[in-house]
Amino acid sequence: MTAKFTPEQRSEMIAAIRALPAQLAEVVHGLTTEQLTTRYLPNEWTVAQNVHHVADSHVIVFYRLKQMLTSDKPQMQATSPDGWAATCDADNADVTTSLDLLRGLHARWAMLLDGLTEAQWQLAAIRSNGMEVTIEDILRIYSGHGQNHIIQIKNTLPATAL
Repeated sequence: MTAKFTPEQRSEMIAAIRALPAQLAEVVHGLTTEQLTTRYLPNEWTVAQNVHHVADSHVIVFYRLKQMLTSDKPQMQATSPDGWAATCDADNADVTTSLDLLRGLHARWAMLLDGLTEAQWQLAAIRSNGMEVTIEDILRIYSGHGQNHIIQIKNTLPATAL
């Protein structure tokens, strides 16, 4: 399997992972409990649920990367983001713990990614749908995942003024 990205492109994506915790903290800084926990649109997550989801999913991905580096094509178990977002800890207004978790996790994640060899970028896992995903694929997906949730939060915030 050949690389999909240059080392420079990977460095840019790793920089996005490294920067995300501060960007997310800035977006939610100063929000009230009501702003963090109100569901402004039907079937959409609250701001707090978005923050907690990013922490939850990035912990899972870090774990999966470690599996991919230490096992031969491990199986990735499917998760239920909506189910996880409905748990009591994920609907809590205190996003501090998730932001703290993301700071440490993303520092470790960037350190891990910075140290990968060319061959390691192509290590793979098997998704629950049978499709193969490489570490490089995960970098591409998750370098933008947090940004997508920041956009979702920013789109929600104007409704808090109503």
